[in-house]
Amino acid sequence: MSRGRAWIFNGGWPGHRPHEVGAILAEELRGEGFVVEAFDRLDVLRDAQRLALVDLLIPNWTMGEIGDAELEAFVQAVRAGTGVAGLHGGMGDAFRCRPAFQWVVGGQFMAHPGGEIPYSVHIVDPSHPLTRAMEDFTVVTEQYYMLVDPANHVLATTRFDDVVMPVAWTKTHDRGRVFYCSLGHSPEIAGQEPIRTLMRRGMLYAARREEEKG
Repeated sequence: MSRGRAWIFNGGWPGHRPHEVGAILAEELRGEGFVVEAFDRLDVLRDAQRLALVDLLIPNWTMGEIGDAELEAFVQAVRAGTGVAGLHGGMGDAFRCRPAFQWVVGGQFMAHPGGEIPYSVHIVDPSHPLTRAMEDFTVVTEQYYMLVDPANHVLATTRFDDVVMPVAWTKTHDRGRVFYCSLGHSPEIAGQEPIRTLMRRGMLYAARREEEKG
């Protein structure tokens, strides 16, 4: 029996290799019993009957454009209880100049000074189900400086000199749960531990549960 349905949208700037990263996320979800569909277009969001059956939406679409009808459908689905999860620029830098989308996400990429560098990620809420038993770790990748919603529940952070910057968070948007992680610049980063575990837990956390349907 399926645990739920998920849609992954792979597209936008090709430098993030969205189809390869999306395949990693899809593998994790299928391993948890989800039926996963991957799309390289956004107009499927206009299919209201199909969208109503989806429990988790995964934007993996750095920059790019989204039409008014597709954005409205996305936002309304989340408000009605469909979860959202994503990583790096695929969600944190998708559809620039679309405040309605950033309002759902809880943040927007600004810069990654220094390019790919080593830095530490600090787990600030080890009691949360997403980060339970996780320890601080070091990663060599882009360090995202972001605009963030102060209402986010922050799970992990990094430091830019004296600035503490969220790396992973959860939030709600009406009835929908949202999870975001700024790591995942490439398949090599998205596929390494503990990032892969964090993404799996985050996607499962955000997805609408059976008892919430109807």
